Amino acid sequence: MNRIITKYKRELVVGIATIAMAAVFTVMNPTFLTWRNFLTILQQMVLNGILAVGMMFTIITGGIDLSIGCTFAITGISVAYCCVNGVNPFLAILLGLVIGVILGAFNGFLITKMKLQPFIATLGTMSLYRGIAYVVTGGRPVTSVPDSFRNIFNGKIVFDIRYYIIVMIVVFIIAYILLAKTRTGAYLYAVGGNEEAAKLSGVNVIKAKYIAYIVCGVCAAVAGLVMLASLGSAEPTAGTGYETNAIAAAAIGGTRMAGGKGTALGTFFGALLLAVLKVGMVVINVDSFWQYIFTGLIIIVASYFEFIQEDIAGLMARKKAK
Repeated sequence: MNRIITKYKRELVVGIATIAMAAVFTVMNPTFLTWRNFLTILQQMVLNGILAVGMMFTIITGGIDLSIGCTFAITGISVAYCCVNGVNPFLAILLGLVIGVILGAFNGFLITKMKLQPFIATLGTMSLYRGIAYVVTGGRPVTSVPDSFRNIFNGKIVFDIRYYIIVMIVVFIIAYILLAKTRTGAYLYAVGGNEEAAKLSGVNVIKAKYIAYIVCGVCAAVAGLVMLASLGSAEPTAGTGYETNAIAAAAIGGTRMAGGKGTALGTFFGALLLAVLKVGMVVINVDSFWQYIFTGLIIIVASYFEFIQEDIAGLMARKKAK
């Protein structure tokens, strides 16, 4: 038990903080603690949670992807055009995932082959991809997406749970398996922890970074598919600012911004905490503009928590050495 607590200390802290926050909102408005509101929290969490998984992969390698919102938009637009023009919905979904792979791989190419800093590379592709979205659509939304596509993600199973909630859970499970149970995950952590040492150990650093950015692109594509199914339309402005919430969820969940550390479970709790915060503020009638302030404060506190943990770990190590 102590080993589990030590291993998942950050995740437990975030989980407890989320429960405490939910308790406060419930005291302020008892309607917060209802099944319908719980479903609303999960639905609020879906897009940010899926995007945060992809962002987590890039941050673990010591990078970042600012273009996920734009990949999100391009995927939605492309799939919407296909569905409106009679393409089989499952073929359209496959096309959307391929677009995610291509756009993610292009980011990886700029970072690994062109030697650009991840921030600069993805800042450039953020503008590039957004421009493509505007050029393709002429700035107009793509509407009237058929139900044959929408029901794949937006349909309901038991207790009004929609399919896209299951999709989010599957994404987190796959991320957990990749990071915790495969050699690829170990390589990603090694690259983020110390790239030079990873090279000397025989890790294919270029391949690891490509994998991270492709995973991020695929996650952005999946989120774009979910949004398209939910709204029935796609806009070139979709996904604007989503990278901030994705970074916030990953950071809150314990993903170290310098790289080398992060878990799927932590990111799940990070995304859940943000969803509880957003829904709770609506329930207690707080102006939505305050969400930005609280989100920013949470990111700062979560990032500073890493320094506190490192200081405590260093102090304990010195005590043991004595």
